[in-house]
Amino acid sequence: MENFKEYVKMFLELISRPLFEIGGNTITLFSLITAGIIFGGSLLFAKFVGQVVERRLRNLHLDRGVKGSIERFSRYLVIVVGSLISLDTVGVSLQSLTALGAILMVGIGFGLQNITQNFISGIIILIERPIKQGDILQVGDVEGRVSDIRVRSTILLSRDDVAMIIPNSQLVSETVVNESFSADRVRVHVRVGVAYGSDTAAVKEQLLRVAAANEHVLNNPPPLVFFENFGDSSLEFDLRVWVEELWIKDRIMSDLRFAIDAAFRKSGIEISFPQRDIHIRTLPAQGLQLSRNA
Repeated sequence: MENFKEYVKMFLELISRPLFEIGGNTITLFSLITAGIIFGGSLLFAKFVGQVVERRLRNLHLDRGVKGSIERFSRYLVIVVGSLISLDTVGVSLQSLTALGAILMVGIGFGLQNITQNFISGIIILIERPIKQGDILQVGDVEGRVSDIRVRSTILLSRDDVAMIIPNSQLVSETVVNESFSADRVRVHVRVGVAYGSDTAAVKEQLLRVAAANEHVLNNPPPLVFFENFGDSSLEFDLRVWVEELWIKDRIMSDLRFAIDAAFRKSGIEISFPQRDIHIRTLPAQGLQLSRNA
């Protein structure tokens, strides 16, 4: 029993031994352990708060992006408060943080510029919500559905289920095509060229019939057919239809092309291809004799 008390006394002396000072405050191993426990607890509590907020918002008629932003800000707020409490535990006051922040800002300006830019861009995205979870984006040559919006980056999933990490600064500074921004539907174009001499009225009728037969094509707004141009080798038509399944629009367009090809074959309408007419002129006998003598 006496040995146990001796060990406890030695342990208390060890964790109470001063390690260093910050701003006149003595830092001990006990204060560091306490700060670590508080910070770790704040991380766990932030996760719990996020889950509670998510459950409370689940039945509210709010946009999915708004719900995600509220849930994230709730977690970030708990983490920030927990961090301040843990720093106060080791004796780091707000005045010390101000001085430390000034030093960090110099370092950020030189070495962490990209990270800071992405962080601020992430906050802008979460507040303004030009992009939300589930949107279909095209950023440069990259296209995919938004899987998660984080503070530093946004995760896109391609149609091949490949995850692409896009820095948030790129989403704020560059041109981004958001197909889901205004509505959950989009108009697609299926262009086709038919041979000269084809019955244009029959072409229009067949295209509208193909559009009406596709289950993914919306009736309102109705499909439209435009006679776009007299091309070099074809009469150019454009079938414009509205679809709601944005993620499978490529498959819908492919199905429409298959159906157009079958309908045109059945009705005798020829899909054109590049061709050239060569006219051979014969020389008169006298001219031919002169060319041989030359």
